[in-house]
Amino acid sequence: MRANGPSLLGATLTADGVSNFVERIVTKALEPDGNNTGDATPICIWGVHGIGKTALVEEIATRNGWRFAYVAPAQFEEMGDLHGLPVIDGSTTEFAPPDWVPTEEGPGILLLDDFNRADDRILRGIMQLLQRGELMSWSLPDGWHIVVTANPEGADYSVTPLDDAMLTRMLHVSMEFEPKVWAKWATLAGVDERGIAFVLTYPEMVGKSRTTPRSLTYFFDQIAGISDLVASWDHVHALALSALDPEAATTFMSFINDDLAELVPPGDILNNDWDDTATRISEMAFDEDGQRLDRLNAMTARLYLAVTADDFIPTQQQGENVVSLLLHDALPSDLQMMLHRELIRDGGPELKACLRDKALAALTLASL
Repeated sequence: MRANGPSLLGATLTADGVSNFVERIVTKALEPDGNNTGDATPICIWGVHGIGKTALVEEIATRNGWRFAYVAPAQFEEMGDLHGLPVIDGSTTEFAPPDWVPTEEGPGILLLDDFNRADDRILRGIMQLLQRGELMSWSLPDGWHIVVTANPEGADYSVTPLDDAMLTRMLHVSMEFEPKVWAKWATLAGVDERGIAFVLTYPEMVGKSRTTPRSLTYFFDQIAGISDLVASWDHVHALALSALDPEAATTFMSFINDDLAELVPPGDILNNDWDDTATRISEMAFDEDGQRLDRLNAMTARLYLAVTADDFIPTQQQGENVVSLLLHDALPSDLQMMLHRELIRDGGPELKACLRDKALAALTLASL
C-alpha cells in the first residue's frame, strides 16, 4: 500500500473538463478500430463528496444516448455479490453474473460509484473486471466502458487505500468545483435562481464539510416554493441549518437580507432603460466597506449565463445594454476584460456582432 501517496490523481479539471475527458476516451473505445470491451481502459474520477461526480457520469451517458448501469461496491458484503453465485452446467461449475451486470450490448457506461469505500477484499476481486472487462465465468457485453468514482485518500474519508497494481489499471482525472460551471448546470436544471446567485456571490462557502454542490442543491430545492424568503425567516433558517454548515447557513440568511435585493438580475440589465440600470449597478457596487467585488462577480456571471444560452438572440437594445455594462466604470478593468473575452468566446454570432463597438474596442486596446 502507498503510505503517503497523493490523495488526488491525474489532471484537476472542472466538471466540463472531466466530461470532455470521459467522452473522448469512451468515444475512442467505441470506434470500429478502437478498443473492445476486454481492453477498454477504465476511468477513475477523483473528487470530494457532493461535488457531482455521479450525476456527471450519468449525464454523459444520457447526452450521448449510451446505456447506463450503476453499482456501489461498498454495499457488497460477500464475494458472491461481486462475482455472482456458482451454477452447475453439465459437469462444469460456472458463475452466474449478479443482477447489476448489464445484459444488453452497449454503448454503455458501468459506473462503480464510491469505489474505494469498498473493503480491500472486494477491491482485490474487482481487479480482473477492471483489466479485462470480465470476472469468473462472465464478461461485460460489447461496448461497455467502466467508470469509477473515488474520494481522496488522506482526508476525513472512510476509504480503502488503492495500491499501485490497482491504480495502474485505470486512467485518472480529478474533479474540482467551479462556480460558473456549476451555475450553468444549475440554470439548465431549474435550480432556484436565488440559490444560484448565492453561490456566485459567495463561492468560498462551497466545499466545507456539509456545504457541497449536492447539499446546496437539496437546500435550494426546499426553498424553491417560498416566494418571500425574509418573511419565512425562521423556516428558511431551519432548512439552511438542516443542509449546510452553520457558517454557510448564516451567510445565506445575511445574503437574502442584504445582498439579494441589491443584485441586478440579467433581465433588468438586458431589457430596462440603461440609465436607471446603470444607477442601480453603481449603488450595488459599493457599500460602507468599499467595493463589492462579490456582487459584481455574481452579476456578471449571471449575465454571462443568460446571454450565452443557446436560445438567446439579442435585440438591438439588449446588445447596446451589454456593451454599456462592459463600459460601466463600476466594473474593475480585469472583470470587464474577462467578461468581454468570455462573451466573444462563447456568445452566438448575433451577440458577437453587438460587441463590435468602437468604444469597447478602444477600451480593450487601452488595457493591453
